[in-house]
Amino acid sequence: MKVFSLAMITLLLAALWTGSQGASFRSPRITCCYTNMFIKQKIHTSLIRSYQKTPSHCSHRAVRVELLNGRKFCVDLQERWFQQYLRQNESTNAST
Repeated sequence: MKVFSLAMITLLLAALWTGSQGASFRSPRITCCYTNMFIKQKIHTSLIRSYQKTPSHCSHRAVRVELLNGRKFCVDLQERWFQQYLRQNESTNAST
């Protein structure tokens, strides 16, 4: 019985530890953008909650954009509207 309890505690601790390790144990698909994940239309900038550039190991250089409603999309980093959003966002942050 003690061996079983020890094994269960070990498994529980291992599960908690791996869950706290972030992307190191997760699939790179979570942070990378693939061809079928890109949105082609402009997203209104007031709907953007946050954005994150894809890591350098990803095959497509892109930005993952999260909207206020929680939906996430991939955007080409060179999209004109997104470049304007970045410039506006940088100037707003620089003035505060």
